[in-house]
Amino acid sequence: PAAPAKPGARLLELQVGPLTDLTLADNLVELFKEITDLGTIEPLDGGISADGMRRFKVLTSSTDNDLLDLFTFHVSREQVKLLPLSEGFGFHEGAPGAPVETKKDEDPGYGFFDDAPGVPEATAAEAKAEAPKASVPVPTAKPAAPARTEVAPRAGGASPDQSTLRVSVEKVDQLINLVGELVITQAMLAQNSRNLDPGLYQQLASGLADLERNTRDLQESVMSIRMIPMSVVFNRFPRMLRDLAAKLGKKVELVTQGEATELDKGLVEKITDPLTHLVRNSCDHGIESPADRVAKGKPEQGTITLVASHQGGSIVIEVRDDGRGLNREKLIRKAREKGIDAPDTMTDQEVWGLIFAPGFSTADQVTDVSGRGVGMDVVKKNITSLGGTVEIDSAEGYGMKVSVRLPLTLAIMDGMSVGVGEEVYILPLSSVVESFQVQSDTIKTVGGSGRVVEVRDEYMPVVELEQVFNVPRFDFEHVSSIMVVVEAEGGRVAMLVDELLGQQQVVVKNLEANYRKVTDVSGATIMGDGRVALILDVGSLVRRSRH
Repeated sequence: PAAPAKPGARLLELQVGPLTDLTLADNLVELFKEITDLGTIEPLDGGISADGMRRFKVLTSSTDNDLLDLFTFHVSREQVKLLPLSEGFGFHEGAPGAPVETKKDEDPGYGFFDDAPGVPEATAAEAKAEAPKASVPVPTAKPAAPARTEVAPRAGGASPDQSTLRVSVEKVDQLINLVGELVITQAMLAQNSRNLDPGLYQQLASGLADLERNTRDLQESVMSIRMIPMSVVFNRFPRMLRDLAAKLGKKVELVTQGEATELDKGLVEKITDPLTHLVRNSCDHGIESPADRVAKGKPEQGTITLVASHQGGSIVIEVRDDGRGLNREKLIRKAREKGIDAPDTMTDQEVWGLIFAPGFSTADQVTDVSGRGVGMDVVKKNITSLGGTVEIDSAEGYGMKVSVRLPLTLAIMDGMSVGVGEEVYILPLSSVVESFQVQSDTIKTVGGSGRVVEVRDEYMPVVELEQVFNVPRFDFEHVSSIMVVVEAEGGRVAMLVDELLGQQQVVVKNLEANYRKVTDVSGATIMGDGRVALILDVGSLVRRSRH
């Protein structure tokens, strides 16, 4: 429920539009309701007008700028208007946050029907006495109000109590687990039915096809229960960044991409604090002052970009800025002052990783913005506790990018199963580009150990899964001739496999919780025949080929 409005609340008319996509206005209102400290909102005169405008009445104690910032994050400022609203357009009696003065002391004339349940006897008798004079019985005094158990739905839509249902997270997790087991069982039935004659078992085949379709719809619906869009997290930053930039005397613009990318609710709650620290770091350490930026030939307004996306079986959140970037020499010098071993032969990635050392800071003096007693080591620790990784990329003078990669602990995804020897591996279908048959003479050796293959005038590194996982082979004369091109993290590799087994839905099980972390493997699944197959981490294999 919405929090009561603070003292000094005022009534406003909010106009959003004109909008061709009217569902966008509904999403904006839902966003407003989630941030309860801004006040309450409900449709005005049905909420929809013929010219595509949406009108709402808002009870709030927030400033106009705060309200406009919330909405103009999604639509232009010209599409949002705030107007004073007459006191006659108050909220319904008993609505959350309604001012006391809007409640009426006397009934406006719409009383209870004669002999209706709950009508006081005196009121009923008076209504009967007045019956010859009026067609509608009207009570002379307001009866003692019985406990109101439910509010009639408004014209603009269902009340929150009717449109939402509170369910514990444990019940949802149990439901997701059961659906995962159902998908495995459906895969077993599908595999066992392949040897049956479809002519003799036509009804069985039809039923299994319906089961597969319904299972897919069911798992998609169940998986979406715990998912909320990243916009819920991103919308917290504009106001914070505006205040922080003003405090530091900087001009900063926030750009977001992928707000519709959905994350697990529990993951969103735990990733908010690390992201907040990264954004503050970018504003404080990364973005230069307007004078310095102009002197370097940059626009005086810096840009911080938040990007959320799904890559393979992972969720990637990036925090980018176009500021000064990291200084290699300064990081090495600071590390040596802290007693950290930092030879000059370190690669750039190893130098960038120094900022994750406990107590490490490049700030000359700690302020309430810079450091605040919480370093990047705490950020990395929090993300690692979620089973994620943090990567830094920087170019001095041009900016810096921090990538937070979070693996899915439980999901159902589409995968391509490939065979290598007697083993079966799963490739995320979203990472697979193409597959083709290759002749052994088209694979070239580079530098004595590396191997590449030419695919349409482009040379790609070859990854032999047989060697990566030391797959035992008993048919020594067999030569792998199938390659699957996969893409991740901006790079492509060609994987050498024995056969393509097909495409199917697989339940992703967290390998670390049941065994331990395995390099180049993101998870495991149970196949239709009961065997365990490993789900490959395509991003890790691409990084492996680069090294």
